[in-house]
Amino acid sequence: MAEEAGHLARAPSGASAMAEARSIGEDKDHARLVPSEEKLRLVEPPDDLEAHGQREPGEDTLVSKESKPPGSRSSLTTWLIWTAVNTLATVGIVFTNKAIFSDESLKLAQLMFAAFHFSLTWLTLYTLSRPPLAFFKPRRVSIREIAPLSVAMSLNVILPNLSLAYSSMTFYQVARILLTPCVAAMNYIIYRATLSRNAVLALVPTCVGVGMVSYYDSLPAADAKIQMTSALGVVFAIAGIVASSLYTVWVASFHRKLQISSMQLLFNQAPVSALLLLYVIPFVDTFPVWSVVPWNRWAMILMSGLFASLINISQFYIIAQGGPVSSTVVGHLKTCTIVALGWATSGRSTSDQSVIGILVALGGLIS
Repeated sequence: MAEEAGHLARAPSGASAMAEARSIGEDKDHARLVPSEEKLRLVEPPDDLEAHGQREPGEDTLVSKESKPPGSRSSLTTWLIWTAVNTLATVGIVFTNKAIFSDESLKLAQLMFAAFHFSLTWLTLYTLSRPPLAFFKPRRVSIREIAPLSVAMSLNVILPNLSLAYSSMTFYQVARILLTPCVAAMNYIIYRATLSRNAVLALVPTCVGVGMVSYYDSLPAADAKIQMTSALGVVFAIAGIVASSLYTVWVASFHRKLQISSMQLLFNQAPVSALLLLYVIPFVDTFPVWSVVPWNRWAMILMSGLFASLINISQFYIIAQGGPVSSTVVGHLKTCTIVALGWATSGRSTSDQSVIGILVALGGLIS
């Protein structure tokens, strides 16, 4: 969630999209292209925190060539342990959030859920900043300066979560792969940052594959037990991709403008995002009848928060010991794992035509 500007530009965030969105950016769910004096090089990123951040499951990032793989056997063992923790927590948070949003009374309480994750994200970072851990030294940024990025951070979490609520898990995860071409397009529009022809060609199958999944996954299924993606889910997915891409581009810009690390930036963003949502929650969210919410849903909400914290902490270790390239590999592993598990639990047959789109999209991502 280490070298500050370059590696943690995908610091973890506070919700499931952020886990993907910078973990997932941060993990394979986000891509970040930052203009520099040197020729741009596109690589895959290492979920949103949530887990929110900052990336939790699909994104690409520009990284320096100074990253080194784990060296000694002890450091390799530590890296493998935290990689396992990060992967399991990311997979867990997506499936847990999907189960939470399957409850109609909680599906319309998205802002409260995001505010909970943002608050937990800040608490996690506060703990990491204190001795004996002291991963980073907090730096204060004025609310006026950080407010625009905090709004983008909120949209980066809420819209993907809404997509997850109204889509199948397979479509949700595959659609996140579009962050890479979307971020590339935004960087070109805003900074005139260009990619090589090979990099652009690699994005074509990604877009084609996601388009195929979107079409076939939205068709009515013969088996009523199989969850399909609604038109609303597709709309939220597209809106979430645009919001996450803007957030990713802005994060790089704020790093340069404020001269602070990703952890320091997120430490300032998270509480402001939670505070801003408190003003909107009464007008947007539909409050459930708390007394009738089953205990297992409360347990899932707590588990989701725990997974978010584990994603944030483990992301720091992965980048610190393995570098952003290793984080990118972990991101690919999480994307493939979630897509595979989502398909396996969906009840679909291997003859389903959307499987072709999934393979094409993943092929474009890995290439």
